[in-house]
Amino acid sequence: MAAGRFLHLLLRGTYSHFDGKMSVEKQKFLTVAPFKCVWREELRFKEAGRGCVAFEAFAQNDVTLVFREQVGSQHYHYKMDNNPNYTIIFGSHRNRRLKIEASGKTVVDVAGVGLCSSAFQSYWISIYDGLISIGKGKYPFQNLVFEWHDSEPNFNVQYIGLSSWDKHVGYRNISILHMPSHHNALWSHIDYKDYEGEDDEDDGLENVNDNLGKWGLLNFLENWDLADVLFEVGTERKVIPAHKVILSSTGDFSLGSTDENVIELPSTSYPVLHSFLEFIYIGRTQIVEWQLGPLQELSLQFKVIALVKQCEEIMDRFRKNKKLFDSGKKVEIINLSSQVRQFGIFPCEVPLDVGKLKHFLATGEHSDIKIHIEDHGLVVQSHKLILSLWSAPFAKMFTNGMVESSSSDIYLKDVPAEAFWVMIQFMYSGVLEMDITEMGPILIPLLLLADQFGVFVLQRECCKRVMECLSEDIVCTILQAVSSIQSYKLLEETCKRNFAMHFDYCTTASTEFVLLDEATFREILLHADMTVTSEEKVLDAILLWCMQACKVFGWATVDDLLISSTTEQIFGERFQSIFLLLPFVRFPLMPLFLLEKLEDSRLSNQIPMFGDLVKEAIQYSGGIKMPEVSQNIRFQHRHSSYKELQYICDGDKNGVIYFAGTSYGEHAWKITLTASSPASRYTDSKALVSRTYQATSFAGPRIEDGHSSAWWMVDIGHDHQLMCNYYTLRQDGSSTYIRSWAFQGSVDGKNWTDLRVHNDDQTICRSGQFASWPVIGPMALLPFRFFRVILTGPASGDPNVWNLCICFIELYGYFI
Repeated sequence: MAAGRFLHLLLRGTYSHFDGKMSVEKQKFLTVAPFKCVWREELRFKEAGRGCVAFEAFAQNDVTLVFREQVGSQHYHYKMDNNPNYTIIFGSHRNRRLKIEASGKTVVDVAGVGLCSSAFQSYWISIYDGLISIGKGKYPFQNLVFEWHDSEPNFNVQYIGLSSWDKHVGYRNISILHMPSHHNALWSHIDYKDYEGEDDEDDGLENVNDNLGKWGLLNFLENWDLADVLFEVGTERKVIPAHKVILSSTGDFSLGSTDENVIELPSTSYPVLHSFLEFIYIGRTQIVEWQLGPLQELSLQFKVIALVKQCEEIMDRFRKNKKLFDSGKKVEIINLSSQVRQFGIFPCEVPLDVGKLKHFLATGEHSDIKIHIEDHGLVVQSHKLILSLWSAPFAKMFTNGMVESSSSDIYLKDVPAEAFWVMIQFMYSGVLEMDITEMGPILIPLLLLADQFGVFVLQRECCKRVMECLSEDIVCTILQAVSSIQSYKLLEETCKRNFAMHFDYCTTASTEFVLLDEATFREILLHADMTVTSEEKVLDAILLWCMQACKVFGWATVDDLLISSTTEQIFGERFQSIFLLLPFVRFPLMPLFLLEKLEDSRLSNQIPMFGDLVKEAIQYSGGIKMPEVSQNIRFQHRHSSYKELQYICDGDKNGVIYFAGTSYGEHAWKITLTASSPASRYTDSKALVSRTYQATSFAGPRIEDGHSSAWWMVDIGHDHQLMCNYYTLRQDGSSTYIRSWAFQGSVDGKNWTDLRVHNDDQTICRSGQFASWPVIGPMALLPFRFFRVILTGPASGDPNVWNLCICFIELYGYFI
């Protein structure tokens, strides 16, 4: 009977829809002179550390935006700024590169991205807790071109400066947008109107309007979609739909009536109920003053305490100052309760008690949908409305007349249950509550689920987590997962760049890269930041990929296989790919002795293109002029190439420290050495690079992580990296010989990777002795900025067994 009455009232309702169109006001035209920076009080984020600026600019190069904690001075320029800031430069290096600086330190420098235009072009930059996203086009969060996450984010940047380098830069249509992490689709509703301003830098800039319009629960306010409770109000018994999960998250609506799906309010007028529901659904409302009393009584009835308090405070002000009272005037009421947050990382700002929502998820209270996954059974009892707030596919499933619209059960196939449960939890809290170590196994399935169900905020959070833990060991796995998904293009491009910059490691540590599709592998081979130690490595990788090899080997092994097999048999279905990929090997950069070996190989004899490319390279090496050499990439050195500094003998002059210290008259960088103990007469970093024998030279012990250790650390500079494959130490004049230690590398000087570990190594056994060790395996192919030798056990001999007694260190490998 109760269900029948609810259905009867439901059929009396009508559907309503919401048009979420928005507009954003713009700043006037502005020209910035060379080496200047313009600041305006209006050019600031509403919330420190979070915001988005969209603008148009034209310049030959160096469209530059500075983000600071305070407004810059009249003569400010970012090159002279010693305070925390982010500086983003479009078209740096004569319009060839995109550059990001964090407090003066270059953290991003990529070619061919974010370039300038001689005509006005639209750009946008968003900053969200250190995650900097950059794109082109007038709609933020569309057409992303680059993203970088600061591992030590500045949460206080707020003011925006418009700057330049050596040319004038024109700016116009500057919009500052508040960024509460709404659905990405929200931005596509922004209505940009054509604007023509005056070229007058002295004109005051117009105020920025960051009114992003209504979104989210407003769509469901008094909407019959997914309604599971009805109000009958007034003597006319007007029927108003609502949703139990929303109502119960703000008050107590369990009245114990015979029909809990219908709430009768004969003495309440519709305007009062409308304001009541509006406050619950969107956190604010307006009501005429004389209706405050009935609104307070209704709030008390259902224990919506935040609204009760607001009504009491407003009425108290009227009692104290009767002049304020105007029976026809509307009063605005805003939810300011500390227990009910405007949840910035929800898909919309909704005034819901997240603690209650999580309780409803855990208990299944008020649930109207049971979700089953094949081979896992019932996974969760959820709420259609909550899922619909986050996911357009779920919203369509529940509201467009599909079978799921009327069913209380849905059955999913080919869905990873653990990742799905994490996604559901995220929908109820807006937070990924697992740390990165726990998320490891499910991070990629979660990425794919977020795309499948259109949970854009989760996509962004997952991408952020992936960026934080991105390494050469997982880049191939991520590329396989996201290469066909348009919404992850930015992540895909980041992974391709990571692969290209660590090409040697990614193609020798395992054969996982052979699972990449041809288009992805080809783009890596053509990447502007491709970094390899030799073109032989590129040749080996192409042959392995075409063979779909299960283990790593070089071209010589492939050549031996041709004794008993044909090329078609060896390369199988990828045989034709050989002819597409071989031209990407820059044979002319190979040494002549290697080219002569390749010329005599079976590969040259059985693959005509291979032989032709090798012969061309030999002719080039012999000084024969080749047509159109300057236009052919095969004859050009790669943008990022390592200098080979290889070990020959102990104490030689081929190492990185000697190379950087003498600079061969060409460079100005320097190497920094530090010790675990304070500098002193016998702990002098200069001694280790002086190449002069020292009778006493040591790094003393310090306590780290509860253990005693001593170390010497080398920093080769923020613009340089080394793939270290050998290192040399020299004992000082003491008899304290190291026995157990580790040689380590680091990108940031904080997180260390063991390159070689020594346990009870007896190599050093006399004063002044040199000793050298190779770094072997995949670790020799990882580039690092920082290196250190650290004791892991006591030394022998002298009572000071935790002193690291060396007077010389040298590193070798591939240096950039």
